[in-house]
Amino acid sequence: MEKIKVGIVGGTGYTGVELLRLLARHPQVQLQVITSRGEAGLPVADMFPSLRGVVDLTFSDPTTIDLSQCDVVFFATPHGVAMSQAPALVAAGVKVIDLAADFRLQDAAEFEKWYKLPHSCTDILEQSVYGLPELYADEVAHAQVIGNPGCYPTTVLLGLAPLLQNGWIDFSAPIIADAKSGVSGAGRKAEVSTLFSEASDNLKAYGVAGHRHHPEILAQLKKLSGNDAVNLIFVPHLIPMIRGMLTTLHVKLNAEGAKQALQAVYEQHYQDDYFVDVMPVGALPETRSVRGSNFLRMALYPQANDYVTIIVVQDNLVKGASGQAVQNMNIMFGLASDTGLQVLPLLP
Repeated sequence: MEKIKVGIVGGTGYTGVELLRLLARHPQVQLQVITSRGEAGLPVADMFPSLRGVVDLTFSDPTTIDLSQCDVVFFATPHGVAMSQAPALVAAGVKVIDLAADFRLQDAAEFEKWYKLPHSCTDILEQSVYGLPELYADEVAHAQVIGNPGCYPTTVLLGLAPLLQNGWIDFSAPIIADAKSGVSGAGRKAEVSTLFSEASDNLKAYGVAGHRHHPEILAQLKKLSGNDAVNLIFVPHLIPMIRGMLTTLHVKLNAEGAKQALQAVYEQHYQDDYFVDVMPVGALPETRSVRGSNFLRMALYPQANDYVTIIVVQDNLVKGASGQAVQNMNIMFGLASDTGLQVLPLLP
């Protein structure tokens, strides 16, 4: 098999450098180009010394590069960039994987409401696939455009998928998602709230009145359950660590005997999904157990009054972003989904 020619648009942020880290050692990838308007002409390794001797590319000006020579282009860019370039790439037969939100919400009006941008290619949006491989691998395999899921939605949806698909959730009670993310989730930019003196030694909620991942999660919950009556309470928090995400889900069950069957059902559901680890009864997932890897771990805790608590952890930059994007690329090109992603977590 010829190597996959890869382009990355917007390579100076955390998801961009994470893509480079993973793709540089991918056995079936040839890195072709990485763009940056502000850093054009700068060797990648000068900005990211961790890639010295591994990535010899120089940042290119996106206005001077023909991305149609690539087989797939990853967009590690702000919202709105991918949809402005997707039509030309799609017409040229190039596959597109967007790590922003341009192709996550199938409802263009909902996208415009939350992201304050008009959607410029609704025809491509209609054909795009929500790239959560454990749920939509068949669709991903045949897709040309992927909307890579948000980090929080990945933990919530994979944590709830077996319950949703078995119809075991009592929707008369809200699904509660209490989620916490490391500071890298805010991106690589200068912002007061993410300064060391602001974020360190501190824990705070944000987006309580409305977070952009809320409609994304809700749309997928409705799709997976076939029920429009889903009620979701989602509260994200910023924790004083660089990378990592822990989401605690509280759900009311509606099926007699469901609590007793939960562990077996979850283990069976994810038995063929390499990156999803359903931990033993009584385990407590920790963010450090997935740091730097594409693994997602979860544990189940039945509670009183037909409730269950599900604890889910992942690395927000890997399974929550770039690793999942590479996983999608693998499936799109007929490779095993774990190709180039068998990176063990870092401990300590």
